[in-house]
Amino acid sequence: MTSRAEQADPFLAARRAMAELVRARGVRDPLVLDAMGRVPRERFVSPSLAGRAYDDGPLPIGGGQTISQPYVVALMAEAARLTPASRVLEVGGGCGYAAAVYAAIASEVVSIEQDAALAAGAAGRLAALGFANVTVAHGDGAAGWPEKAPFDAILVAAAAIEPPPALLDQLADGGRLVIPVGPEWGRQELLRVKRENGSFRKEPLGGVRFVPLL
Repeated sequence: MTSRAEQADPFLAARRAMAELVRARGVRDPLVLDAMGRVPRERFVSPSLAGRAYDDGPLPIGGGQTISQPYVVALMAEAARLTPASRVLEVGGGCGYAAAVYAAIASEVVSIEQDAALAAGAAGRLAALGFANVTVAHGDGAAGWPEKAPFDAILVAAAAIEPPPALLDQLADGGRLVIPVGPEWGRQELLRVKRENGSFRKEPLGGVRFVPLL
């Protein structure tokens, strides 16, 4: 029997199932799981793909880019150890979905996207959904956003050979950079880099596959 909540939101059951799948794959942070269960992923893809919005896989969003699979978004959010007090920089904002998940947890998110059309679309969706704590910027993500630095967490949705120095510089003391590193067609690994008293400690989190950081 369909509940009233499910009648009002036809994607509710799929969203909850996706959050449960993410939990089953090892994500345990309750703030992340709550955000994954609340952010309407179907609003960040084209209407023709809305029925696949909660598949645990990437989907095309235009400009040769994809919306990251839900598990990867959740994994990165958990690795960044976001809290309600966190100030977050996202590099490679795409359609805005990951920024919405981070903003559902953190106090402030700056999302940088190098494709102007994607940046404009993301800004419109986030505003329509009421995410007033997100600023979407069109620019070079590798340069970060020094005007708003330092950040408690920086999350990068594209692979670099090494963590960009500008992003390391913009981490607050105790802050975490979560970034895939490696060549476009070779092995990539998700890294968490923590800044501690001016030094950086790297921790590998497993293999991933991302487009290159432009």
